[in-house]
Amino acid sequence: MDKYSMKQIYLFLAAMLLLCLAPMPYGYFMLVRLVATVVFGLMAYRYYQSGKSNVAYVLGVLALLFQPMYKIALGRTVWNVVDVLVAIFLIVLFFIERRSLDKTYVTVEPVDPDTQNRDEKNEIEFKAEGKLAPKELLYVASEEDKALTDFFDAHPEVIEGWGQMIGFHIIYLPLLMKRLKDKRVLQYRAPYLSEEKLTEIVLERSQDKNDFLLQYLEHPKDKEKIKQGFIRTDNVHKGSDGKDKATNRFYPLSSKNGESLGDQLHRIGKQISQELGQHGRLLENKDTPLDVWNSVSGSSGTDVDSQDIDVSDDELMKEVRERIAKLRQRGIAEYVLEQLIHPDNRLSRLVVTKDGRILLPDYNNMEIKMEPLVKAVYLLFLGHPEGIAFKHLPDYREELTRIYAQLRPTGMTEKALQSIEDVTNPMLNSINEKCARIRAAFVGQFDDYMAQSYYIDGPRGGIKKIELPRNLVTSEW
Repeated sequence: MDKYSMKQIYLFLAAMLLLCLAPMPYGYFMLVRLVATVVFGLMAYRYYQSGKSNVAYVLGVLALLFQPMYKIALGRTVWNVVDVLVAIFLIVLFFIERRSLDKTYVTVEPVDPDTQNRDEKNEIEFKAEGKLAPKELLYVASEEDKALTDFFDAHPEVIEGWGQMIGFHIIYLPLLMKRLKDKRVLQYRAPYLSEEKLTEIVLERSQDKNDFLLQYLEHPKDKEKIKQGFIRTDNVHKGSDGKDKATNRFYPLSSKNGESLGDQLHRIGKQISQELGQHGRLLENKDTPLDVWNSVSGSSGTDVDSQDIDVSDDELMKEVRERIAKLRQRGIAEYVLEQLIHPDNRLSRLVVTKDGRILLPDYNNMEIKMEPLVKAVYLLFLGHPEGIAFKHLPDYREELTRIYAQLRPTGMTEKALQSIEDVTNPMLNSINEKCARIRAAFVGQFDDYMAQSYYIDGPRGGIKKIELPRNLVTSEW
């Protein structure tokens, strides 16, 4: 039963229910109850199949209410009210369905998976490292399509807009590399890199990386099937060797097959919708940036990540941290960051100098700057590798006072002593504030994936400590 015939049944049943308000033979009432039960049951099933479970449950309750096998004695007056309310409900559904039919649907033919072999499904098996997040499409290419890549470089909004339309994150590695090639980003992710190494990586990362995922092919010969197109992970399963494998779907894309880019992307969107069982997926915005392909030719890549130079260091670092955070939200992007930017989680030694400075010599002799009281708290915890519970801070008040006094060559004042009192009072928030500032001092210089080894952390209400191995700590102070 299609949407048009069901829409007419809504009005027909509503009319039958309203006629029940007038005196009618008993047989008519029983017929209405039978028809209503069947219609509500069918409607409930249809709405449930389309994912509208709330409406389906309401219709299921109505089917039980009107069923003729067991009469529910509500009285004539109550039944009249029920008939009117249900009739109104059906009329509202009529107009909702009518409006939805005016929208554009992508229709797909059901596919019997038993009639397709692995090649027809375009399934390609990867090692587990080749797995994407559920809503990611990665552009891959074993052969260069210069017209296509030049277009994507110049108009990243086309594939990003298309991805939003079909509900997927689109990952185009050359664009990702452009956004990563800034030395500030690389230094933040891998603070141990020298200036010379940073320059070398910037040049390397500027090159095409569309073949990155192909190194994880389970069957290297499958590379012949992948010229240019998008990869999507369909499922993860155990291989014959007992290791996890990712079955990915490949969707070819080319500037040379005679089909416009817009038509190709539209077709790929339909195919993905079909594979995911989203029959009749609604496309609210049919007009997309895909038309740009037909109006642009010979475009060259542009650096979409140019920066203003007249900004402060703090603003630059904030921008870098925000950029890293956004990239991290995507699974494959995080993996690319880990594999292409730094090869390991290399921790630096930490040196406390004679004058109380905190240096990281293996991170280009980076200095971590803190206010005196914040630094005193840090040095207190650094001297206790076993950790300290905040509730026990009063026991460390004298030790913290001695450390703080050494960092204040002008001497301790009444205000300074009160600050020590506050920070060692577990009933106040002062210690949490100081720990937050310590964390910011490290994360402000390099990525949290390494910084977390240096700042004070621990479970709520439990032991707080600095995880950095003490064989990496040297104190000259």
